[in-house]
Amino acid sequence: MNKIDMSVTSRRAVLGGALGAAGLVGLGVPAQAVTRRRPRVLIATNEPWGTYHVAPLLAEAARRGVRLTQLVPDLSKVKPDEPVPVATLDRAPRADLLVVAGAGDWPLECAARLRRLPVAASSLAYLGPDEAPGARRLRHRLRTITSSSRAEARAFASYLGTHRRVRVVGSPQTDDLPVRAPEPGLVLVVTSVTHPDGTGGAAPGTELLLRAADALKRSGKRVLVGLHPREDRTLWERYEISGVPTLRASARAEAAIGIPGTIFPLIAAVGTPLVGCTDPALRVPEYLLSVCSSTIRSAGEAVPAVGGARLPDAATLADAVGPVGGSAARLLDAWRHHH
Repeated sequence: MNKIDMSVTSRRAVLGGALGAAGLVGLGVPAQAVTRRRPRVLIATNEPWGTYHVAPLLAEAARRGVRLTQLVPDLSKVKPDEPVPVATLDRAPRADLLVVAGAGDWPLECAARLRRLPVAASSLAYLGPDEAPGARRLRHRLRTITSSSRAEARAFASYLGTHRRVRVVGSPQTDDLPVRAPEPGLVLVVTSVTHPDGTGGAAPGTELLLRAADALKRSGKRVLVGLHPREDRTLWERYEISGVPTLRASARAEAAIGIPGTIFPLIAAVGTPLVGCTDPALRVPEYLLSVCSSTIRSAGEAVPAVGGARLPDAATLADAVGPVGGSAARLLDAWRHHH
């Protein structure tokens, strides 16, 4: 069984106090070896240009003087106003630690090129539950492994093919959860990525989600769309598209429906019940399904599923969400202690 380090206690009433507290456990680095110098951290993700995974860390990193730089293959897909510092491998600044947010082609390439850097693995984005083909190339270099919740930690350990302890730090996105104020008849559609492109892959099931949104609108529901950062906006322009991030928009909805992803437990933490759109080609980690009131495989199921959507019990929610509040600080601490 994978060992999960349950490091902190939740401060969020919606989690029902179901998280226990335990001491933080290191992974073989003596306390006296921890440097006091502010760390410089390079980050590589499976979606090479997916800076939205790093953005929630910026404010806390700035407060602590931690230098975060995301590694990208080139600057072709970097927006001029990109707030996350980015660099190519050839121009990467000096660093103390490489953080890989997956074992895809790009993190593996970065790890291979930066052979002398210590490496940490942090689950910042959606990953399947099966062992990644390249995970064996990373395992021996990992100083620490972090994840947002106990449930995600189990899935991440499977993805990495390891029985190592995983440090549970929470999700930085929950550090500022919105207060739920549902509007009657409003349903949030949480999109994934319909078509793959150079920045990353796509999720099966999006066509079903499009049909489900149409069915909900025809039934009289108000449909608000929370776009994935890489989704094709033109596919959803017949509906109202949220002008704020999906997690914040979820506070307005009576229920949310979408392809189960990393944001699902966070939406449940806000207090909004969820319906999952699943596809036979989609391998979804069990913990993401656990926060769904139900799942659908045809558009005709969408209206009754949304109408009857309910939150999971407190223990399931705590297991899937992890500790709420102070998560960015805990993650940065984990990186600081293991570089």
